[in-house]
Amino acid sequence: MAKDIFHQQVKNALIKDGWNITHDPLTIQISEAIKLQIDLAAENAIAVERGSEKIAVEIKSWRCRLRY
Repeated sequence: MAKDIFHQQVKNALIKDGWNITHDPLTIQISEAIKLQIDLAAENAIAVERGSEKIAVEIKSWRCRLRY
């Protein structure tokens, strides 16, 4: 799977914000025929009393060329 042009910048920002990258990419098997890949998975312990928070991040970038 090709990574988008901002993949590393988003990953660095998550790490700087205290997130621990757990999967790069995260693969989710829905059924035998359906498999999803999400760019990054990360988790960050908010506080012991609150447990942990988990997120999955899908990064998209588009390159546009305008011709006049």
